[in-house]
Amino acid sequence: MAGRVTVLVFDGVTMLDVTGPGEVLHQAGRLGAPYTYDVVLVSPRGGEVTTSSGLTLTGAVAAPGDGPVGTLVVAGGDRLAAGPVDDELLSAAGALAERATRVASVCTGAFVLAALGLLDGRRATTHWRHVRTLARLHPRVRVEPDALHVRDGRYLTSAGISAGIDLTLALVEEDHGPDIAREIARELVVFMQRPGGQSQFSTAVTTPPPRSRVLRPVIAAVLSDPAGDHTLPAMARAAAVSPRQLTRLFRNELDTTPARWVECARLDRARQLLLDGHGVTSAALHSGLGSDETLRRVFARHLGITPSEYRRRFATTWAENTADRTGAGPDRRQF
Repeated sequence: MAGRVTVLVFDGVTMLDVTGPGEVLHQAGRLGAPYTYDVVLVSPRGGEVTTSSGLTLTGAVAAPGDGPVGTLVVAGGDRLAAGPVDDELLSAAGALAERATRVASVCTGAFVLAALGLLDGRRATTHWRHVRTLARLHPRVRVEPDALHVRDGRYLTSAGISAGIDLTLALVEEDHGPDIAREIARELVVFMQRPGGQSQFSTAVTTPPPRSRVLRPVIAAVLSDPAGDHTLPAMARAAAVSPRQLTRLFRNELDTTPARWVECARLDRARQLLLDGHGVTSAALHSGLGSDETLRRVFARHLGITPSEYRRRFATTWAENTADRTGAGPDRRQF
């Protein structure tokens, strides 16, 4: 059944892991998708499920049930990473996964799939706080620590909580095309193009709001235009301070140098450009890194991977289709 989505829940499940994907699927029907999604909650015993916030989900049927599974989504919860996954939940997930056409997890739901051995030899991700635990407990899983969502075969895993929305938008895009997915994103007031390979940590997100009034406009200028003239003398002139004073502010507030921070901001932009379908030369130019060789060195230093391999691993259907039309990107393949 193409439109069936089975969401596996349990006591302690994170509410947004369930409701985020559920709302994306609901909006697909409202906004004219060729078919609507029939979302079914399943739990090991059925009945009411108490979420981690104390709110209750009702109407869950007992796993594994009799009807079609379609897409299985295993929601997450902190207890999945805190200790062994209980046998009851594993049994339910295993029985459902056997009948599913594709299998997805949100956040720590990846620990359930990993415990079943379904992710062995595959790439996967989870919430940034738990990636090391996932890698340690399941060494045969190729953990991608800094991706929003990853697909390997029929298995899809996403990072923490709100990344389940990104993963579900990608599923809708696969089913119905980018136009419907973009409409849903607009309706929900979320970003449509957060590709799977977009970092869970961008420089903009990880940089704390500067306390110094001098530093704030400098930071804003770099983030708004990473390819601009952001040498130390140029930034110091714009801030009306000496290069030495600006360097001291960066060290005191951000624990880094101006040059290193600008490089990270440019790396973020280069990653996004690659995922949007730009070639290596274009990404280097428009991110401010300048040359192909500089781009490769920065990727190797920070990510341990080449720009081309990064794009190959993480580009979404939308980015690849755009690249096909422009001739700027990798070969087209299924998301």
